[in-house]
Amino acid sequence: MERKDVGDRQLDALLERLDGVTAELRSLNRRLESGENLAPLVRELGVLNESLQALAYAALGQQGPRVHRRRAG
Repeated sequence: MERKDVGDRQLDALLERLDGVTAELRSLNRRLESGENLAPLVRELGVLNESLQALAYAALGQQGPRVHRRRAG
């Protein structure tokens, strides 16, 4: 591979782009970190969903749900 000399302008442009990438990565990391705070909420919603399903089946009593299927044709 041939090595090229990088001029001052090109180096400044590269450094600017690297600074932009660094800023974007910091922003993404902040968003990801804030998403971790939602994990307890997600677990609670899962528990709530299971409870609602149990209540729905309890409301049906001994009889299971009636499912009507369409005939293929």
